[in-house]
Amino acid sequence: MEEMELDNLRAIKVLGKGAMGTVLLVHDSSRDPSALSPFALKVVDKSTLISSKPDSDRRARWELSVLTRLTGPNAHPFLPTLLGSFDTHDFLAWAVPYCPGGDLNVLRYKQNDHVFSQAVIRFYLAEIVCALDHLHTMGIAYRDLKPENVLIQSSGHVTLTDFDLSRSLNKRTVKPLVVDPMELETTRRRHRRNLTRFLPATAGDERKGLKKAKSARVSPVSRRRVSFSNGERSNSFVGTEEYVSPEVVKGDGHEFAVDWWALGVLTYEMLYGTTPFKGKNRKETFRNVVVKQPEFIGKRTALMDLIERLLVKDPTKRLGYSEGACEIKRHEFFRGVQWDLLTEVLRPPFIPSWEEEDVTGKVTVDVREYFARLAAPVVPSTSPSLDECRRDVSFTEF
Repeated sequence: MEEMELDNLRAIKVLGKGAMGTVLLVHDSSRDPSALSPFALKVVDKSTLISSKPDSDRRARWELSVLTRLTGPNAHPFLPTLLGSFDTHDFLAWAVPYCPGGDLNVLRYKQNDHVFSQAVIRFYLAEIVCALDHLHTMGIAYRDLKPENVLIQSSGHVTLTDFDLSRSLNKRTVKPLVVDPMELETTRRRHRRNLTRFLPATAGDERKGLKKAKSARVSPVSRRRVSFSNGERSNSFVGTEEYVSPEVVKGDGHEFAVDWWALGVLTYEMLYGTTPFKGKNRKETFRNVVVKQPEFIGKRTALMDLIERLLVKDPTKRLGYSEGACEIKRHEFFRGVQWDLLTEVLRPPFIPSWEEEDVTGKVTVDVREYFARLAAPVVPSTSPSLDECRRDVSFTEF
């Protein structure tokens, strides 16, 4: 990793804009004047973002630290590596390899009926499982798995992105917490009272059929005064609305099993084109997450069984809880997968065309100048449907 010179960076286009910053396709004008090897640069504008969201600086630096750990001996083929970074008075930014294939949601919308075949699902899931397994081995719970965070590399293989909601956790260890008993009981009573907003007296009146997904991101909000340093679980309410697990909604504390739950939701969406627990509003969505069972269409398959076992409400009974990724790899759906040879697959289901992504000769703008002119219209996303599908918001404690 190297320290980058901000004045040498030229932005080609906007790749994405989220709660934590702007991702630009960039090239270094001094080393690569023709933009033959562009890269992705995530920029946190301190002058605006950090003043409006005080925790954003901490989250940005945490994400940078995770990427630093994933570079070098801990590098993984399905996770990003850090190419460089810079930290100025106005900006904190870091560079990672550019993924010209877009994200899994964009790719799904290009398919017939906006869904993937089981063979394609098997390939992408296998690589995602390997990526999550590597993170968990490092003691990192990802906590933000969704199609938009699964990118397609130039090779056609996947890579996960966005680690600002991830958390460092120790497996199956418990550290006594010093908490005032009266304060804890007050918190529990308030939580039980607020949870009734999301849970009905019965689990009836479930909606039938499948609908297009619309979800919102949930930023970390501390639910109780707990210690994260040596604890098994986190009590933050964090994730994306339709992907959060029951234990997160209920505030029971959570650990690595939240990623296996999200994998089940992701798999369901890849198969049916929608998430399994989407309600008419946030309240109904959270209710469905806690009480509703996923609905399946057609003849029973091994893939349906995998989804069902990943979407078990009780995290201690969820596939992957006891033995992690090893349990999931042994599932019937992955029979025949040669896990050690995934990186050697030369013809993944989709390989981006560099001709379509040719950026040489395009007009570029100084990165500093881009942010100075933010009042001007922002280049639209490569897929307008993403803005319709999901929106980023921050929740207060409920």
